[in-house]
Amino acid sequence: MAEEPNQNESTPSAEAPQPAPEATAEAKPAEAQPATQGQGQALGQAGQGQGGGGRFGGPGQRQGGGGRFGGPGQRQGGGGQRGRFGGRDQPDDGFTEKVLCINRSAKVVKGGRRFGFSALVIVGDKKGRVGMGQGKANQVADCIRKASENARAQLVNVVLRDTTIPHEILSRYDGAKVLLRPASNGTGIIAGKTVRAVCELAGVRNMLSKSLGSNNPVNLAKATLHGLLGLRDRNEVMKARGKSIPESEAATAGEPAAAAEPVPAEEPAAAAE
Repeated sequence: MAEEPNQNESTPSAEAPQPAPEATAEAKPAEAQPATQGQGQALGQAGQGQGGGGRFGGPGQRQGGGGRFGGPGQRQGGGGQRGRFGGRDQPDDGFTEKVLCINRSAKVVKGGRRFGFSALVIVGDKKGRVGMGQGKANQVADCIRKASENARAQLVNVVLRDTTIPHEILSRYDGAKVLLRPASNGTGIIAGKTVRAVCELAGVRNMLSKSLGSNNPVNLAKATLHGLLGLRDRNEVMKARGKSIPESEAATAGEPAAAAEPVPAEEPAAAAE
């Protein structure tokens, strides 16, 4: 008789747990929703696992925000794409610079090889001033910057006649030999890339040239610059000889103009009478 009430008590206890699964079923979506929202969508929702932001351009991106090229906080430092040699800003002083060549050297050490770079830069204002400089560094941008500063510190003046050179000259430097000749307007600069770069920045627009020796760009550029420095004007030569331009030459310059004047039409008629 004592066991019967125990069975009656167990029957309501078995019916009581039935609503519990419904409560747990309702609680599971509530727990799952914050978890999915914390992970974020794959395309740019807030609260993403990468720090809030999407894969394509959202805030808090893996690269620090912004696009691949030029965004703020970027791995490359922001401000747009880097140039070919590091995106270095050139000073606005009226001079144009060109990189003629970049050489790489390697030093073998215990841990491997260490690379060094050397650059040759030409600087000029295209009005008769030009300079050449060399720089060496462990980075390409640094060696170009040093070469540019060295070239600006060694600017020289070149004698020109209008858009060409005053006379023909043959210049030599080590194994390089360059022949420079004046040319008429419209000819252009007939030269290789090294000689052309030096002459263009010096202000020459019409010239003929021929390389007769080594093709080493460093020696070729130095030979070209040495030849431009050897140019002399007529007045400079006359002054060095202690002479001045005679007045007769200045007078003869006006004679052809006087001879070219047309004869009046009345004189032949008077002669016929």
